[in-house]
Amino acid sequence: MDLNFTEEQNILRDTVKNMVEGHCTIAVVREAEHDEIGIPTNFWAQMKEMGLLGIMLPEEYGGIGLNLLDCALIYEELGRGLAPGPHFVSSVIAVEAISRGGSDAQKLELLPQISAGELIVAPAWLEPDNGFGPEGVQLRAVADGDNFVISGIKRHVFYAKAAQKLLVLARTGDALEAVDLFLVDVDAEGVSLEQQRSMAYDTQYKVTFTDVAVPAANRLQGGWAVWHKVLQVGCILQAAFAVGGAQQALDITVQYSKEREQFDKPIGSFQSLAHYMADAQVEISGAQVLVWEAAWAYSEGMSVERLAPMAKLFCCNVFRDTTAICEQIHGGYGFTMEYNIQLFFRRAKQQQMNWLDSRALEDMIATDVLDVAEVTIADTFKV
Repeated sequence: MDLNFTEEQNILRDTVKNMVEGHCTIAVVREAEHDEIGIPTNFWAQMKEMGLLGIMLPEEYGGIGLNLLDCALIYEELGRGLAPGPHFVSSVIAVEAISRGGSDAQKLELLPQISAGELIVAPAWLEPDNGFGPEGVQLRAVADGDNFVISGIKRHVFYAKAAQKLLVLARTGDALEAVDLFLVDVDAEGVSLEQQRSMAYDTQYKVTFTDVAVPAANRLQGGWAVWHKVLQVGCILQAAFAVGGAQQALDITVQYSKEREQFDKPIGSFQSLAHYMADAQVEISGAQVLVWEAAWAYSEGMSVERLAPMAKLFCCNVFRDTTAICEQIHGGYGFTMEYNIQLFFRRAKQQQMNWLDSRALEDMIATDVLDVAEVTIADTFKV
């Protein structure tokens, strides 16, 4: 593994860092909380102008031809800024699904639109009281001539109202992995949206499908096998986001500990607090290397069956634990909405539970470690 970053990678990271600092300030993050659309207009325009909506795409589809390690560096900086918006759901998850399962016609039509910022696609995956695995997909798509008719409920659909299309996972048979992916127009007859509230104050929806007719041509190929590969990429970039968020939370806290005084000295000079912050930095640095290893392995064409879930599990745990320590160092101030550290704490916990939670990730790692047929422990629990 070679983690001596190239000059181009360092320039890319610095450029994204400067853009986030200039256009995704804490004020922007606060304004996006509970917003029904959830897209900071100026920040999204800057991402579009820099070509960041096409980071997962080759140039032939309007992308900028980056590998996953490049993308991980970008996502660390997005994590530092707690960047709101549908970039992950549309420019990462939906792009990966369409790239892997779409026909040539679907790719030529949809991918350049996503890269150009003309189309947002929001995945609709999880269902009430069901798990993260294929058994958790119970929404049905029933063949009806040249269409499929979809009925059921999805929840935790991020940025659904900002999207023009939904990427819907639906069951088409009784076999465990008889799950297909369908592209459904948000304004199709029978689709209704209800905004949900979360601890992160982010933008997500419950989506109800009532006899929604979807052309068979809107089905992607590969089904659950494609979705599993898509989730691996998502895990790595979610992990990178968590590393950036944890580092920024710690940086804020270190600065606070230098300015806040008790007994005529900065609180950071007290050994107990200093050691907490030192331990947190060790954990963050380890998490960062794990992300880089996973992203590098993927970019080199190696299996990330173990590394991808390991990265998200460890990095999201570090993000949550670091922000909890930071809250405590801030004392009572940390739990007030006026202080910024709570923004990181709330998002850290939300990220730990979404896009595969700890139990599901441990299940995936165990499957690879034990070298056995996939176990479905996670599907026996509710989400």
